Amino acid sequence: MKYQEIQKIAKGMGIKSFGLTKVDLIRKIQEVEGNISCFGTDRVSWCGEERCLWRPDCLAPQGKGRK
Repeated sequence: MKYQEIQKIAKGMGIKSFGLTKVDLIRKIQEVEGNISCFGTDRVSWCGEERCLWRPDCLAPQGKGRK
């Protein structure tokens, strides 16, 4: 998902995106939704959240620098 699309989602939830990276913004959205802020972490290897909006990006190869 493109950063601009994520910003729109965040704005709709009242989250300010200024100064946040894509990863940090997604994690903030997850937190506000009441979910685990796990985007881009090693949790993806055992994550069972099949309906997660962020799953395709989380599983993408660019996630090599996971924390």
